[in-house]
Amino acid sequence: MTLDELDRRIVAALVDDARSTYAEVGAQVGLSAPAVKRRVDRLRASGAITGFSARVDPAALGWTTEAYVELFCRGRTSPADIAAAVGKHPEVVGACTVTGEADALLQIRAADVRHFEQVVERIGAEPFVVRTRSVIVLSRLVHRPDALPEREA
Repeated sequence: MTLDELDRRIVAALVDDARSTYAEVGAQVGLSAPAVKRRVDRLRASGAITGFSARVDPAALGWTTEAYVELFCRGRTSPADIAAAVGKHPEVVGACTVTGEADALLQIRAADVRHFEQVVERIGAEPFVVRTRSVIVLSRLVHRPDALPEREA
């Protein structure tokens, strides 16, 4: 599905505040509430909008340590095998295959550094893991969850 400019503005408004009413979104994008609803329904049906959720501050829930771990795997470990193994750890909040030396990059949230160390030890014990390399986040400089970048003309 191709999004037009109005669709992009509707999505941006919902990313900013998914609890906005169709009338509020309509006022921002210049459409009536029923027109916004039709477009949102179409965006949901097409899979462009996959759902609505609450954003939570991990620190408020006791997850004060954030880190990234590069995973170096043995042989031809498949992305599916990596996903299955790291998906068992609730502290892994994101994982992707990457270019470069590492096979995968994990984003981890933990209660503290000791907890983070335990998570890395558990992940490192997976049979396909050769080694890991970690960095702990000191401060987040830019954070745009679910934000869509603006296209340059």
